[in-house]
Amino acid sequence: MSLTIPPPRRAWQVITAGICALVLTVGLARFAYTPLLPVMRLDAGLTAAGGGWLATFNYLGYLAGTVLVARVGDMQLKFRFYRIGLALAVLSTGLMGTTTDMAIWGVLRFVAGLSSTAGLLLASGLVLNWLLAHQRRPQLGLHFAGLGVGIAVSGLAAAAMADQLASSRQWIALGTLAVVFLIPAWAWMPPPAAISSATGANAPPPPGRRWRWLLIASYFCAGVGFVVSATFIVAILVQTPAFAGHGSWVWVLVGLTAIPSTFAWDRLSNRLGLIRALMLAYALQATSFVLPLLDGGLWAGAASAVLFGLTFAGIVSLTLTVVGRHYPHNPAKAMATLTLSYGVAQIIAPAIAGTLARDSGSYQGALVLAAMMMVIGIVLLWCMPNDARSTPG
Repeated sequence: MSLTIPPPRRAWQVITAGICALVLTVGLARFAYTPLLPVMRLDAGLTAAGGGWLATFNYLGYLAGTVLVARVGDMQLKFRFYRIGLALAVLSTGLMGTTTDMAIWGVLRFVAGLSSTAGLLLASGLVLNWLLAHQRRPQLGLHFAGLGVGIAVSGLAAAAMADQLASSRQWIALGTLAVVFLIPAWAWMPPPAAISSATGANAPPPPGRRWRWLLIASYFCAGVGFVVSATFIVAILVQTPAFAGHGSWVWVLVGLTAIPSTFAWDRLSNRLGLIRALMLAYALQATSFVLPLLDGGLWAGAASAVLFGLTFAGIVSLTLTVVGRHYPHNPAKAMATLTLSYGVAQIIAPAIAGTLARDSGSYQGALVLAAMMMVIGIVLLWCMPNDARSTPG
């Protein structure tokens, strides 16, 4: 009996598979929670603190998935984990609409976070593996456009269902939509290929310990800033008169601005270097947190959403590109090791932000915390060795 050899994938299929994996596991399974959070507070009795804790369970799942990926060196096994993660993303999304039990919600958010590593880490590593194996430029900007697409998809879906369906039915509808993205993410992502020794020889040398720890610490700061805004930006802006009743469209705006941003950061990193481009992205994201504190009007809120959309995907893309280039033979493992710090930040910050919101009645304290952490992240990047700051994109 002969084995059927699957046909080789084209570049557009591989990139589309990676984008669909991000839409499914991040845009729907993980971040559809953001535009649905205000609705769940209205019709399901979810408190501000409870919303923060559910986000923490989600990021705890993401951290657990990151630890698992970091411990597994076999690329074929990671490919199997990738497909399992896709299936878990569909299930954890749809099942959110079948209960209002806080404990079950916590488990489902944990599973959704676990599944998100399939898009952010495993799909990223598989796409980068394919690019390197086929002697293509190892940039992940096009792949990470899937972050913006996913946010836009979840936001548009939530906007379309607003005032028509209860939050439970919205979750079930999103679970059904997730199947649409499961199909290409499953079918078109190729198994990992061996990287030639010539390709590995051309890779930059592994970075030193000081370089590595400064990058890890700065990425922790980025994780705090990212998760505060990603979890609460809709809830923050809908409290202002300008955005009352239009929370889902805030999330759409974030997603639409994120889609082209990764291309722009790729181009900018070619000019500035990857680390200097990261410093600029951190500064712009810190600005996005400050604007709602200075002005509660429409333009400040819209500018905050746009700046966040323009920077968060770029920070992830640039950071993981840096790491993937230094470790071409197993990029997903190296990415996971760095991302542990990002995951820890995403466990701690939502619970703190939710508690601050409960105690003060506003999200101002959370925004101040996020802005301060991004400034610290800039300082840490600046302290990296000069050769790291000037690394070409």
